[in-house]
Amino acid sequence: MEVERYMQEKDHLLLEVSSGLMKIIPYTESIVRIRYTLENQFSKKKSLFVEPNTQKDVEFMVEEKDSSIIFSTRKVRIHINKTTAAFTYMDASGNVLTKEPNRGGKTLVPTEVHKPIYDANTKIENSQNADGARAKAVATKHVVDRIAYHTKLEFEWAIGEALYGLGSHEEGVLNLRGTHQYLYQQNMKAVVPVLVSTNGYGVIVDSYSTMTFHDDIHGSYIWTDVDSDMDYYFVYGPEFDQIVKSYRYLTGKAPLLPKWAFGYVQSKERYKTQQELISIIKEYRKRGIPLDMIVLDWRSWTGDLWGQKSFDPERFPNPTEMMEEIHKLNAKLMVSIWPIMNNEGPNHVEMKQKGYLLGNQANYDAFNEEARDLYWKQANEGIFSHGTDAWWCDCTEPFEADWVGEVKPEPEERFFINTQEAKKYIDPGYINAYSLLHSKGLYENQRQTTESKRVVNLTRSSYAGQQKYSAITWSGDISANWEKMRNQIADGLNMCVTGIPYWTLDIGAFFVANREQWFWNGDYQEGCEDLGYRELYVRWLQYGVFLPMFRSHGADTPREVWRFGEPGTPFYDTLVKYIKLRYRLMPYIYSVGGWVTHEDYTMMRALAFDFRNDPNTYDVKDQYMFGPSFLVNPVTDPMYYESGSVELKWVPKKRSVYLPAGTDWYNFWTKQRFPGGQTIEADADLETMPLYVRAGSIVPIGPAIQYTSEEMNAPLEIHIYKGGDGSFLLYDDEGDTYNYEKGDYATIPLHWYDQNNRLVIQDRQGTFSGMKTSVEFVITIIDGDDTKKRELCTKREKYNGEQLTIQF
Repeated sequence: MEVERYMQEKDHLLLEVSSGLMKIIPYTESIVRIRYTLENQFSKKKSLFVEPNTQKDVEFMVEEKDSSIIFSTRKVRIHINKTTAAFTYMDASGNVLTKEPNRGGKTLVPTEVHKPIYDANTKIENSQNADGARAKAVATKHVVDRIAYHTKLEFEWAIGEALYGLGSHEEGVLNLRGTHQYLYQQNMKAVVPVLVSTNGYGVIVDSYSTMTFHDDIHGSYIWTDVDSDMDYYFVYGPEFDQIVKSYRYLTGKAPLLPKWAFGYVQSKERYKTQQELISIIKEYRKRGIPLDMIVLDWRSWTGDLWGQKSFDPERFPNPTEMMEEIHKLNAKLMVSIWPIMNNEGPNHVEMKQKGYLLGNQANYDAFNEEARDLYWKQANEGIFSHGTDAWWCDCTEPFEADWVGEVKPEPEERFFINTQEAKKYIDPGYINAYSLLHSKGLYENQRQTTESKRVVNLTRSSYAGQQKYSAITWSGDISANWEKMRNQIADGLNMCVTGIPYWTLDIGAFFVANREQWFWNGDYQEGCEDLGYRELYVRWLQYGVFLPMFRSHGADTPREVWRFGEPGTPFYDTLVKYIKLRYRLMPYIYSVGGWVTHEDYTMMRALAFDFRNDPNTYDVKDQYMFGPSFLVNPVTDPMYYESGSVELKWVPKKRSVYLPAGTDWYNFWTKQRFPGGQTIEADADLETMPLYVRAGSIVPIGPAIQYTSEEMNAPLEIHIYKGGDGSFLLYDDEGDTYNYEKGDYATIPLHWYDQNNRLVIQDRQGTFSGMKTSVEFVITIIDGDDTKKRELCTKREKYNGEQLTIQF
């Protein structure tokens, strides 16, 4: 494919090639959009996730050489081979970031897009499986809707380069090199078409069709199924935080979750009455175990009216009074809602009469703005108006064809049958975007209804841009075994590296027992009565403390803390210890949440975020950073019991931990200090998940509280870990409402100067309603070099918002 001529326009470079047109468009100095079409003009499709007006007036240069055309901004260069139109991407210094094969790396293959026709003769088959209600339709005929293209974008990735991203999948792959991935939405699969490289760049593909990623025997490329043209963004960092910042500049900032959403969330399948919900909260308060939210899973509705967005008057006789009592207990309620409605319930009939249902006459059409508005109207009138606090948008894929049978279908078969099922009802060019539009409708309509309550939407699917709708993705209906827990760590890291900041999972897994279906394959038939499951659950909860949302949920067995023992027993005491730790770390966690919104930060961080120059971190998939300070190392192997309460003997209570190079590390529990760049065997008895703090860290720690809004007169502890200069921006606001968008929040910058043993607490910036004008800090300096005196000294200081300098 030869470059025949080029034209430098005001805001882009246009290439006429022997087969079609290419366009290179700078959006910022670090973001370049690239388009390719076989037509004589580019499509006018509107992006579903790129924000309007993100293309800045960027100065760029075009230079012609003997064999190439060079496009450059101040930070990025692209060399285009005149003979083959192959792109080589470089930084401003000429270092190669990545390149296409010399023969060229862009291919478009025409494909017919077929549209199913549904009419009055269409037969609907309603059913229900373990994943809820289902409705299938057989189209009366198909017509050719248009000609689109398969697209294929090839790369020659460098030796030693690691690639991350593409969302949360179930295989436990972190570094995508040498792998392939099927990118479609499904239970336990959530797609975000973003790749991030340790070479310092990212690729964002603006497509909503099914995709595949390959770095295997078939080549190294990204393939999309149905697109009007090829459309993607090349983003230069080089650091991961810079790539994420550019991603959110393009696709939207992540709103701040309410403070209570960072507290402990208790859920199970399922609490059946308002009395049961309230009794569980009261038991947590009685036992002094912190809790912020309880969850009402499916069947809030009456009888078999699946997807009806209202409360059953027999089991929830007065939902408004129920919410008042829950709020008096200083707790919140999340309610499960579904995009599918059948059995002729009031919501279903209303949607049908308006013509807002997809071809199966059950799933509402989230691509239709009027349908989204009606969906909100139903949810608001039936649920939100009673005072509920959060949404659980379940089954937002929303079609599946493989959630049946004893044997799990092969990956290729799952890919085919699930995407074919979705294509029956959704345009093939958009089947990955349903949850994006579903989340958009919920977020925008709640914001129009009230500004006093921040949107919280826990959803099972994801897509690029979904972060701007306050969506938290969870990893689906996973099973209780050690391998699955281990895999989840990498799955969450690959979600968060794409720029989606809020990811979580079912602590303890959804399916605990083993039944006849392939997906119901937990190892513990006796649930929490099995000591093996108790051990797994404890380890899972320890890991969950260091996730963006801290949430227990699942079927087969109860999940409340007292189901695992009573005070004085090891499982119970350890669970309580870690839930309380989450709450003591709330000043740290909520500050980091503030950074996510205000600074485009990432809370759950693959090690390459902070240690990109340490190649030893690239394939470490069971450790990660939680914020800037904590190196989290979940225990992912049994040490005490196998399934069936079979005791394990002679198993070392240790786990291997790699301490990244370039800094020292402190054992959080013992304060012992270790140099980085080494692997150690860390103590990992049941009560201890290995947890390390980076030298130079400033960690704020709050008092023991029972819920996130509890006011205590206790001082705020500031722990400083010697070994490097450090800083921390302490953030706070009202905890709910969107007043922070108007500037109603406060920050306190803290700086530690290690050689001088000096802490500077700078002037507080900003204010908000209810802010304490003065704070008492208890500052502790920790130096693990002195084994006899690891806490050097402690000082108490009263802070009134004006700069303090504290010398140690």
